[in-house]
Amino acid sequence: MGESIASVHPVRVGVDGKKIPESAKRGPLATIDHAHELGMDGLFFRSVLDMSPTLDAGVLRELRQRADELDLYLETGLGKVNPYANPEAPELRAIGDGDILRGFRRMMEACAAIDCRELWVATANFKGTFFGRLAYDRFRTDVDWADQLAATEKFLKRLAPIARDLGIHMNLETHEEITSFELVRLVEAVGPDTTGIVFDTANVLQRMEHPVFSARRVAPYVRQTHLKDAYVAHEEGGLAHQLRPYGDGVVDFAGVLPIIVAANPAMNVTIEPPQPYSDKAPAQRPRVIEAFDPEFLAGHPDLGVEELAAYLDMIHVYEERVASGEVPDWRQYLTQRYEYEEAVETIKTGARIARTIIGEAGFPVHTPVVETAGAGR
Repeated sequence: MGESIASVHPVRVGVDGKKIPESAKRGPLATIDHAHELGMDGLFFRSVLDMSPTLDAGVLRELRQRADELDLYLETGLGKVNPYANPEAPELRAIGDGDILRGFRRMMEACAAIDCRELWVATANFKGTFFGRLAYDRFRTDVDWADQLAATEKFLKRLAPIARDLGIHMNLETHEEITSFELVRLVEAVGPDTTGIVFDTANVLQRMEHPVFSARRVAPYVRQTHLKDAYVAHEEGGLAHQLRPYGDGVVDFAGVLPIIVAANPAMNVTIEPPQPYSDKAPAQRPRVIEAFDPEFLAGHPDLGVEELAAYLDMIHVYEERVASGEVPDWRQYLTQRYEYEEAVETIKTGARIARTIIGEAGFPVHTPVVETAGAGR
């Protein structure tokens, strides 16, 4: 990682293979074409099982070949590596014929066979039917979060020799339930030769972390990204968190992107847009961050006063934008249209923002061959 790499490998900006509009209807192969038509540099499918639920080698080779023909990067992942969360993803056990470790090995071998070696993993599942802290496995009442972290570390250490043999990195996402402090400790405990981090710019907000502070912490280990923006403002019960199009939320991409790209100039940068309502119905209310609840605060012992002050100041500045009418509050936003055309514009806007910021920071940026307005319908 360094200047010489940056000069050889322009930064590529792509899109999430599940969140790009109409991905479920089109299927993986047509989604690759769709991403190219929209001017993206690549696709990041969350799991190799999203590409082929049976790990069909022919199907995976076809997807790899098509991405190569279009000069697109292709990234993917595995699944949840927290043994307490794995039962909620039975496909991980099924692909190993009942043996989860064997299932992960099979997925990793399938990924390596098509030269996908930066692989997403995560620690839990967000429970969207609940609100407040009980929507997060961090606050489960049947098992402590510390026990979940210990079990995750143990499982990753079992997977590490497989990853090492295959030249793979298992990259832990800054998911809704885990802090960036904890992720750094996991990577250092398991080993950065086999583990890394997927930096999601909006998830850290749910742990009351400032995205720029988080970026500084995780930068040495970031190998993949999910670029998202979010509305965060005071609401009954704490703070409301609602995904927004790029530039309409609180995330300071101009502060975040140069930090992570400087640490790994060869890394691809992936846009994770909100899905159109026709693809996924909107939540009737935003997520609730119980930011001022004593139990919530006690569950974040690493969070320092300086970062918390910066976080609250960020929200104050954003709330002034809301009060002025520059951006709608969460209730107004739910009344606005957000379908295919709006989702495509969100992706293109996010890509423009990312490419501009990265270029102005002095890093070469890949120029897509094709970019057509609203293509692919």
